[in-house]
Amino acid sequence: MARAAQRSERPARSSVWLEGKTRRGGRGGGQPSGLDRQRITEATVRLLDAEGLARFSMRRLAAELDVTAMSVYWYVDTKDELLELALDRVHGELRLPDPAADEDWRDQLRALAREYRALLVRHPWVSPLAGSFLNIGPESLSFSRVVQRVIGRTGLPEHRITGAISAVFQFVYGYGTIEGHFLARVAEAGMTPDEYHRHAVREVTQSPEAAGVIQESTRIMDARGGDTVAEMMERDFAFALDLLVAGIEAMVARGRD
Repeated sequence: MARAAQRSERPARSSVWLEGKTRRGGRGGGQPSGLDRQRITEATVRLLDAEGLARFSMRRLAAELDVTAMSVYWYVDTKDELLELALDRVHGELRLPDPAADEDWRDQLRALAREYRALLVRHPWVSPLAGSFLNIGPESLSFSRVVQRVIGRTGLPEHRITGAISAVFQFVYGYGTIEGHFLARVAEAGMTPDEYHRHAVREVTQSPEAAGVIQESTRIMDARGGDTVAEMMERDFAFALDLLVAGIEAMVARGRD
């Protein structure tokens, strides 16, 4: 009971982006030469991409930078701060449309969805971190601002905008997360996605319970088409996104009626 009470009294996780956030300055005798936050953040992203979130540590990062762990702590207080910096850093890779441009909002929304999906697949560690931090860094805010403005051009009333954003980008988050996990398993198995898919189907059909489900879905899978896993995933993503766009259009029309 005492431990539970102590946990409930712990402050919520802060953010490296909040004003007044302090760092332990001067540890190790002063600012290390050749280091800065940008270099440290870029090395963090490289390590997370190469080794994953579970294996990441301040000691491993220091070795990558060829410095002591205390040198890294001159710039950040905690591992969480580094992860938050890395999370915002990769959001800067997103190619954002100009909401003020003479372009259809549908095309811009699809472009944003595809960019976010690609980000989640390219950096699988982003998914578990996305809900762990406030995501109020400059790159994340730029993405959020463009999304809001594009959805704002749909014709939906303001009180429906956040719901539309949730529908589209929580779908993309889920799709990109599962796709990223699948590709990670493929890489660990040393196979191509198509080899892994064939192997998985072959193994699953050996189970009587699963075989029935697979047989029932064969017609649907064949109708979907696609010669490769990449083509199948792309077709499903594109159609699901079309359904969401059509839903927004339907809600706008309903509002007019």
